[in-house]
Amino acid sequence: MAINLTKGQKVDLTKGNPSLKNILIGLGWDVNAFDSGADFDLDAAAFMLGASGKCPTEKEFVFYGNLEHASGSVKHMGDNLTGEGEGDDEQIQVKLADIPANVEKVAFTVTIYDAEKRNQNFGQVSNAYIRIVDEDTNTELIRYDLGEDFSIETAVVVGEIYRHNGEWKFNAIGSGFQGGLAALCGHYGIDVA
Repeated sequence: MAINLTKGQKVDLTKGNPSLKNILIGLGWDVNAFDSGADFDLDAAAFMLGASGKCPTEKEFVFYGNLEHASGSVKHMGDNLTGEGEGDDEQIQVKLADIPANVEKVAFTVTIYDAEKRNQNFGQVSNAYIRIVDEDTNTELIRYDLGEDFSIETAVVVGEIYRHNGEWKFNAIGSGFQGGLAALCGHYGIDVA
């Protein structure tokens, strides 16, 4: 049975589950029932961070424009342009053993594409969640529902996996940013032209 987390909660991934090798990060959301005149295109991304809390290079930023890290350890399963339908809207596969040694954390984020132009923000999104599934057994391990009411934010750091004493843990973060993807890139040391 999956563990439901609240904001700020940390939980072991591999310590009590040494056979855990491949995880699927599922991100989902619903758009509130009103018409802003444009589709909501939410985008999941993964920032692979070194000890400094920043991406070592731009290649450690995995998103719709760079679907797979060179190591093969983090792979984005493709962009969903509308978020319609049941289940996960976007998914990111993670092979824990293949994550390069210089990467201590992988942060998972969701941003609203073209939010400013379309006058959209996370106040118009509901039922957003992140879940972690053991890909080998198809068992949902962790689920974190972002119950918080974001109003003006256009980017959210949903959660992160991180190394701790040789094991992997998950941290439910749920912190919002204004300024969309560019703000997140700046936060994680990626230069956006």
